[in-house]
Amino acid sequence: MKEDFLHYVWKYKLFNTSELLTQSDEQIEIINFGFHNTDAGPDFFNGKVKIGKTTWAGNIEIHINSSDWTKHNHYSDKAYDNVILHVVYNDDVVINDKNENAIPTLELKGLIDISLIDKYDVLINRSDSDWIPCGQQIKTVDDFIIQNWINRLAIERLERKSQEIQETLKLNKNNWEETFYQYLFKYFGLKVNALPFELLAKNTPLKIIEKHNDIFSIEALLYGQAGYLEEEIESEYYTQLKKEYHFLKSKFSLTPLDKSLWKLLRLRPSNFPTIRISQLANLLSNNTRLFTKIIEIKPVKGIQQLFVAQTSEYWRAHYQFGVEAKDKKIKKIGINTINNIIINVIVPFTFVYGKAKQNEELINKSLSLLENIKAENNSIVEKWGELGVKSSNAMQTQSLIELKNNYCSQKKCLNCSIGNQIIQQ
Repeated sequence: MKEDFLHYVWKYKLFNTSELLTQSDEQIEIINFGFHNTDAGPDFFNGKVKIGKTTWAGNIEIHINSSDWTKHNHYSDKAYDNVILHVVYNDDVVINDKNENAIPTLELKGLIDISLIDKYDVLINRSDSDWIPCGQQIKTVDDFIIQNWINRLAIERLERKSQEIQETLKLNKNNWEETFYQYLFKYFGLKVNALPFELLAKNTPLKIIEKHNDIFSIEALLYGQAGYLEEEIESEYYTQLKKEYHFLKSKFSLTPLDKSLWKLLRLRPSNFPTIRISQLANLLSNNTRLFTKIIEIKPVKGIQQLFVAQTSEYWRAHYQFGVEAKDKKIKKIGINTINNIIINVIVPFTFVYGKAKQNEELINKSLSLLENIKAENNSIVEKWGELGVKSSNAMQTQSLIELKNNYCSQKKCLNCSIGNQIIQQ
C-alpha cells in the first residue's frame, strides 16, 4: 500500500466514518475533510474535526504508519504545527507535538473495505510488461466515463504545453513571433532532430531572417548556421550558398552549429535536415509574421494551405549536398507533417495566446482545430484501439497519448477516472 491510496480514501470518504475513535478512545466527528494539498506541507488543508467535546480547525496529515511522522522529520517542521488530526493505516507508535502532547490519531485499518484494497493492489502491482495497468478491466468501464475523461485530458494536455510555452516566452521577452518560430523549427525536426532544429532557430534569430524575403538568402543563412556550408563540394548551388553565408555571417556576427549534431539514421530521405531546411526557407520567405497570420486564419484547411511549401530546385534531384538522387521529384511538406505542426505547435500556441489575451474565441479555435484534424496514427493510438478505445480526431488521440504517458505509464490510477471506476466498482 502507498500513501497516495490513503489520500484517495480520505479525499473520497471511502471508509466507514461512523463511530470513529482516536488512539485514546475519544470520539471523532469529521466536519470537513479538508482541501487536498499536492505540494509541500500537510496533506489536507483547512480541515475541521470534533474530538470529544472540542471542535478543531486546521490541517490533516496522512501516513501509512504513525512512525512515518518521525521518519519524515515533521517534528522539526513548523508547517506541521497546525496539524489537528494524524490519519494512519497502522498506528504503531504515539506521536507527540512540540509541546509533548499526543497528536490525535485515527487508525484506518479495519475501516476500509478489503475489496477496495484488493482492487487497488491489482492495478498498482500489475506487471510492468502490461501496456497499461487496467488493460484487463477497461472493457468493464462505462463508455461515458471514458469519453468524458478523454475530453478533460485534451484540456489538461493543452494546459501543460501552455506552461512550457510561457516559460520560453519569458526567455524571449514576450516575443510571440520569436517563440513560435523556435517551436516551429523544433517540430520540423521530428523527434530525431528536434534539438538541433531548436538550436538552429535560437542561433539564427527571427529578426535576421525577416531582413530577407528571398528563399536563397534564407537558405544560405540556415544551411550555414546548421554547419552544412563548412566543406568543399563541387556544386554551383553549394558554392553560391557558401559565398552568401560568409557575407551574412560576417555582417551579423554569426556562429554556426557543429554539423555532427544532425542525425540521419533511421530517417526517410524526405525527412533529412537538408530537405527540411529548404522547406522552412521557402515557408519563411513567403510569410513574414507567420504567427500573426495563423491567429487570423480560422478553418484548419486555411492553415494547412499556408504550410504547403516545397524545396528549392536543387533539392528535386538531391537529398544531401553533392549527392545526386536516383529519383527526381518535387519535395513538398507532407500533410502528415503539416498536421503534426498544427497539433503540437499551432494549437497550443493559439490556446495560450487566447488565454493571455482573454479571448474565448481563440481558445475555442484551438479545440476546433484538433477536432477537425483526423486521428493520428501511432503505436499508442493503435494500442488503445486494440483495447476498444477508438478515436476519430486529433483531440481524442492527443488525450489518449496524455493518458498513456502521464497516467498509465506512471501508474497514477488513483488520479484517473477510469482507474477510479475500476477500484470503486
